[in-house]
Parts: sequence; C-alpha cells; structure tokens
Amino acid sequence: MKASEFDKKFDDGAGDIIDDLDLSSVRRPNKEQQRVNVDFPVWMVRSLDREASRLGVTRQSIIKIWIAERLERAR
Repeated sequence: MKASEFDKKFDDGAGDIIDDLDLSSVRRPNKEQQRVNVDFPVWMVRSLDREASRLGVTRQSIIKIWIAERLERAR
C-alpha cells in the first residue's frame, strides 16, 4: 500500500488500519526495560506486600509506582 493510500484510509476513518501496519519492530522510546536487583529489609518487604495487597497490585507494581511518583516530584 502506498503512503498516500494509507493516509487517505486513515483520514477517511475507513475502518481499522492496524492490519496495515508492521508492528514487528515497534519500540516505545524510554520504555525499554532493564532489570535491577535491590535488597530490602524483611519488614519493608512485608509492608510493601500489605500495601500491594490492599491496592490489588503486585509488589513490583507498587515499587514502580512509588519510585515513579518520587522521581516526578524531584523534577
């Protein structure tokens, strides 16, 4: 499909264009993952688990959320 055909299909709202895209090499800038290991005291892990359970999320999720919030405030 030529770019002009794709643009027209998109602009006209003529159906779903997702099937016309090659998503095999899509990347999200600044969203790549990198694994890090952090040792926490047992009391902290228990507190994290309680709060994660209360919120219905995983321990990893709550750690990510809290660190992201703190980094946003630091900006």
